[in-house]
Amino acid sequence: MAASRNFRSAEHLPNLRPGQEPASPDELPRQRNGVTPQMHGRYPDYDVLDESGHWDEVTRRVVLERVDKVPEIRFFTRPEAATLGAFCDVVMAQDREPKIPVLNMVDAKLFAGQLDGFRFAGMPDDRETWRRAAQGLDAVARQHGCEDFACASQEVQERIIDAFHKGELRGEVWDDLNPKRAWSVLMRSVLSAFYSHPWAWNEIGFGGPAYPRGYARLGVGQREAWEGAPAFERDPVKDTHERHVEGYE
Repeated sequence: MAASRNFRSAEHLPNLRPGQEPASPDELPRQRNGVTPQMHGRYPDYDVLDESGHWDEVTRRVVLERVDKVPEIRFFTRPEAATLGAFCDVVMAQDREPKIPVLNMVDAKLFAGQLDGFRFAGMPDDRETWRRAAQGLDAVARQHGCEDFACASQEVQERIIDAFHKGELRGEVWDDLNPKRAWSVLMRSVLSAFYSHPWAWNEIGFGGPAYPRGYARLGVGQREAWEGAPAFERDPVKDTHERHVEGYE
């Protein structure tokens, strides 16, 4: 992740202090088995899909389709997809291929009307929130002298997103749409899509669906024989404290 990023209210992202930056993905081992975003991870010889034979048929089909059948963009327009695709890449630090197709997964749910069943008071339907957020990101990019958000430099994109998560965007769309609430709506969907994908499971060493085999070794520091062993031993909690890059709750 670039050193200039500072998304202090996003729990999964580091808060950067002057002179500090988190570990680069390039410090992690190169993935040797399976796929992770950008092909780096703490578990380079682990591929959760190697265990797919132990899953029930329905689960196996659902998980494999996330890799083999990436849905086409059908809900968002081309300009909206360009803007929101850039947004998803920046907030999830997907700087190069391979990337988890976050926006495609979000688009599929919105196209099918598979919403969460609740929304913030005073906020529109999530589908409308996504569309208006795309318009708002482009509007703020124009305030920075850019044609739209997707065409803005990485520095400008990060500056806009930093203001977005702080609820500090103003003008046009953002005079009617609460940016803090909109941030929560978008990030809820982005994180759900990202961490439902087996490439993300490989990155974090998640053992995958437990049914029907189940897990037996539940003690601290224990893992099943088929779970991946980390090759990068730096304790992430201790490391973030030492670097002063803790995320904010």
